[in-house]
Amino acid sequence: MSRLDEATKENLDYMLKEIANKLQVVNQSIMDPADYDLNKYDQLKLLYDVLRQKGKLSVSETQAFVQELASIRK
Repeated sequence: MSRLDEATKENLDYMLKEIANKLQVVNQSIMDPADYDLNKYDQLKLLYDVLRQKGKLSVSETQAFVQELASIRK
């Protein structure tokens, strides 16, 4: 079992920081852990896993990920 399989605030914070780094998010306010619900942890984890496997993203892929993050926010 992966350390990130458990829906905790700490894991949520970690994944959001990693996603922000990977997407090179300029506006860090969209990555505020307080804006994300632990009930949607699995959706965020899925995005995180895809980003880790994907490697370099195109501009359109980055935009799609940011849009998906927006849909997961509270």
